[in-house]
Amino acid sequence: MSDYYLNPGLAIPRAQPDGLDAEYWQGLSENKLIIQRCSSCKGWQWGPEWLCHRCHSFEMGYEEVAATGVIYSHERIWHPIHPALKDQGPYIVVLVELPQADNVRVVGNLLGDPEQPLKIGAEVTGVFEHHADSDPAYTLLQWQLA
Repeated sequence: MSDYYLNPGLAIPRAQPDGLDAEYWQGLSENKLIIQRCSSCKGWQWGPEWLCHRCHSFEMGYEEVAATGVIYSHERIWHPIHPALKDQGPYIVVLVELPQADNVRVVGNLLGDPEQPLKIGAEVTGVFEHHADSDPAYTLLQWQLA
């Protein structure tokens, strides 16, 4: 039995070839949620882009935010979307809003009972799931009810 939320066999997530999201993945490996922020207007955004969606500045950076948020939306997955998940189900994918970062939203799995009742607006906390035995090693950000 694996200590990981989903069955093994899925593609290993990696930074984009251009390195745009490398700081995000590095942060996860250090138990930090790092989100893109404009150095000019101080606006937050996700997913990463080369320019700010608000002021169109190219002065983009990354800053750590608390891995806490609220469920904005969710989906309970009953049908496998990948052969590795044929015996896995249901599981829950959540869209988490980060109030401390201009309400940007990030996606992840919700840990716990896959048939638990869910409420939009429920508070969640990030859980860093390290896959050190993979080649290359990586970390996923999962969520649990606070």
